[in-house]
Amino acid sequence: MGRTVVDAMPRGAAPDDASSSPDRPAGSDSLAGSDGFDAFVAARGDALWRSAWLLTGDHQLAEDLVQTALAKSWRAWERVGADGFEAYVRRVLFTTYVSWWRRRWRGERPTGQLPEQPAASADHDARRDLVTALGDLPRGQRAVVVLRYFEDLTEQQTAAVLGVGVGTVKSQCSRALASLRTSPHLREGGDQR
Repeated sequence: MGRTVVDAMPRGAAPDDASSSPDRPAGSDSLAGSDGFDAFVAARGDALWRSAWLLTGDHQLAEDLVQTALAKSWRAWERVGADGFEAYVRRVLFTTYVSWWRRRWRGERPTGQLPEQPAASADHDARRDLVTALGDLPRGQRAVVVLRYFEDLTEQQTAAVLGVGVGTVKSQCSRALASLRTSPHLREGGDQR
């Protein structure tokens, strides 16, 4: 896709010169301080961006969401530790998405594709239809579907990330899948093949 998570470190946060020695091992046990945070962003940034893109449906909003989640989480790096940090960042990512969704005006949106352009490929159309169908779901159902089926988390892990009960995950997932089965966006794509 040609994009990366850039400048995930908040402004004014300089890496510790003593911890950035080139002979330091790169394992997760040595992920301390800002070097560990930088390594985490390098290793997991694309996976976080993919989740954000599935939630927002927009490349730039996904980058903004990941960067905001990482900036909010950066201070907790040493407190949470390397082992639990990804779950912490994902929770911040999903709660930030929900807060953005509540505040943001959802009217007109600029598009990158003009109607005069030639028709896109079937693969691109299917992907666009999936993102459109996901966008029609309520935010809770959308978050559950992204975590369960795109991030491949269990019901318990999804419940932990979203801070809800397993029963809520099951009911949200069931309702979301029922909506997706009857979605006109996905039905049309299936009929064309």
